[in-house]
Amino acid sequence: MITVTAATGHLGRLVVRSLLDRGVPAGEIVAAVRDPGKAADLAAAGVQVREADYDRPETLAPAFVGADRLLFISGSEVGRRVAQHANVVAAAVAAGVPFLAYTSILNADTTAMELAAEHRVTEKLIRDSGIPYVFLRNGWYIENYTDNLGPVFEHGVLLGAAGDGRLAGATRADYADAAAAVLLGDGPTGVAYELAGDTPFSLAELVAEVAAQSGRTLAYQDLPADAYAKTLVEAGLPAAVAQTLADCDLGIARGELVTDSGDLTALIGRPATSLTAAVGAALKTD
Repeated sequence: MITVTAATGHLGRLVVRSLLDRGVPAGEIVAAVRDPGKAADLAAAGVQVREADYDRPETLAPAFVGADRLLFISGSEVGRRVAQHANVVAAAVAAGVPFLAYTSILNADTTAMELAAEHRVTEKLIRDSGIPYVFLRNGWYIENYTDNLGPVFEHGVLLGAAGDGRLAGATRADYADAAAAVLLGDGPTGVAYELAGDTPFSLAELVAEVAAQSGRTLAYQDLPADAYAKTLVEAGLPAAVAQTLADCDLGIARGELVTDSGDLTALIGRPATSLTAAVGAALKTD
């Protein structure tokens, strides 16, 4: 049995789809989700749906019972994840899960990005639990940008604080395929895969690609981090979120979202999705 947490999220759904595409019978997949009502389509496809709320420990161990392989997708509530993740790890131990893969962040053990702090704590919780594990240290999703092109088209500019720094982005589907490969493989445990795209790009290069494919006049405007955060707050984002995004851009500027590991391509058995292809797919969808 393969259990996927947060299976109704963007990444979780793609992992379930990748498992199905690789021939795993639907009945041997458990979608562990906060709200089973949002997983009706998965249930209709034959996937087992179980409630698993990171904030309600009593729901977690029952959801993990019978799991031979558990994909633990990190929570999305920055600032609350240590307690939530501790609940998941404790439940995995209680349920006797024999293998756990956790979606962490690229270069988790070396980056100075604030976003990595909770991942480092979670990685330690998993190591200390004694459960055989693999860390899937995912880099940036290209969709972080392509899913949010509306304001860029409206104002003709992408704002940021990353300078000329590059990031090795890949698509959610790429990371999902890597997770599926680990769940179905028999590779080593106690390892961390540094997962990222094959060709790093700067935010200016990202905007240039969007401009070229859309036929619009667009530009990247670099700002000091504090000014960028202030602009995001003025646009309606909570201050804590704005600060996190600005800090992430500083991480990009320092080169902390790139790697030459080749781990993603090795796991999925193909090149990662290129920036050109990802932008083209996003514009076609729009």
